[in-house]
Amino acid sequence: MEFSKFINRYKKRLYTLFNEQEDINELSLTRGLPNDVFEKVMECNPLSVFIPEEYGGRGIKTHEALSMLEASSYESLPLSLMMGINGALFLQPVANYGSEEVKQPIFDRFVNDKCMGGLMITEPDFGSDALRMETSFEKVGEEGESTYEVSGTKHWAGLTGSADYWLITARRKSKGRLGRDIGFFIHDSRRGGIEVEEYYKNLGLYMLPYGRNKINISVPENYRLQPESTGIKMMLDVLHRSRLQFPGMGIGFLKRMMVEGITHCKERSVGGQSLFQYDQVKKRLNRLQSSFTICSAMCAFTSQNVPMSKNVAGMDITANTIKTYTTDLMQQAAQSLLQLTGAKGYRLDHIAGRALIDSRPFQIFEGSNDILYQQISESVLKKMRKLKLENLYRFLSDFSHTSRASDYFSDILDFKIDQQLAQDRLVELGRILSRVISLEFTLRLGDKGFNQKLIQNAIGTLEVEVEQMVTSFISNKTPDVVEDYEESSSWLDSITPQILHS
Repeated sequence: MEFSKFINRYKKRLYTLFNEQEDINELSLTRGLPNDVFEKVMECNPLSVFIPEEYGGRGIKTHEALSMLEASSYESLPLSLMMGINGALFLQPVANYGSEEVKQPIFDRFVNDKCMGGLMITEPDFGSDALRMETSFEKVGEEGESTYEVSGTKHWAGLTGSADYWLITARRKSKGRLGRDIGFFIHDSRRGGIEVEEYYKNLGLYMLPYGRNKINISVPENYRLQPESTGIKMMLDVLHRSRLQFPGMGIGFLKRMMVEGITHCKERSVGGQSLFQYDQVKKRLNRLQSSFTICSAMCAFTSQNVPMSKNVAGMDITANTIKTYTTDLMQQAAQSLLQLTGAKGYRLDHIAGRALIDSRPFQIFEGSNDILYQQISESVLKKMRKLKLENLYRFLSDFSHTSRASDYFSDILDFKIDQQLAQDRLVELGRILSRVISLEFTLRLGDKGFNQKLIQNAIGTLEVEVEQMVTSFISNKTPDVVEDYEESSSWLDSITPQILHS
């Protein structure tokens, strides 16, 4: 089937399901996705965009994957996340690193049996510090007939208790000690060995179950992923590829926020005139349009620069930029829509309230944004040290991802960078760099014939944001925390005459 027919069929199916046959506002209040709705969604075989053509899929073309995620998130952000988990965190790693003898049966089940797959990395005691995970594996049996015994505890894995397959990460255990490298193991849930100890009452994303899982599984030898070099680099390739595809989930969501915002403001009358006529409202709508444009530029970048055949372990700066800024834009857009819709938007069964809650965890999972912003700065500073450069603008003017965009900030970024920045300053610098890089993406999108009015609005938004951030960065001082905050900190004591307490 031609892709245009494929994606249009999928869009029509989702619209019919969530707006005519069912009410997405009601579905959003129910834990999980009803089986009949799930089956009708999967009849369109959306996950085929993540499966190689030789195994019955559409060939893992990046633009097709992003378009499917976009169509999903326009109608339902949780549904898009479900598709993203399956694609970026299971099917693509299996396609790239799985042994040939296991690919066909796994992909057959996804194409024909509507299967689901997920990834387990995070542990209760080791969230962001994933490399210290304590889930372990040991190899037992003779070569060629051996298995891996994997045991430990994982949590916050999307599709807990409902996935048919899992990718589970673990460290080799030898003589009671855990090795440094990471192994990835494909587990078929039909083999048992995973006990859901607790289902979490997640604040949003009701469609996806989360929880804590006790792992005690036996994995056949050929069900271990085979890295090109090390398991850690394979994990970086998997996570960076996923982060680079976040704009697929973001763009549909941002377009929906923009459409809902504009529609509401044109129809709503306040003070005798359309809400659309107020300057502050226009400012918010302009920001929604700019967010949509910037995310569109990120989609274009990923589609053109991240083919399935490319190992992206080294694309940390762009992957972290795209993940952090996309998810920040999503949360900002939800906040704006809620402000525009007012009290009626502050309901879980209204798209504004639901959007606010559902988009918030995107800034946390797959790398907390604060940590990823810090990593962007650390990567840039490392490159500057290698080039023996101290001036930020001089570096950015020659850096491939900022060479054009840096000209918009030639004055304000023309300063010397301290290589020993405090952690909070690294986070702030990372935010600045992510916006400059995103401006570069936006300029490139403008070269391709994208709506020039939207491009110019996005450029203006990014210019203002970078200027404000740089001003704060230059004048900022490292914060301190008052540990003895309880001493003399009662406002009541401060205004009450001492005699009343004698």
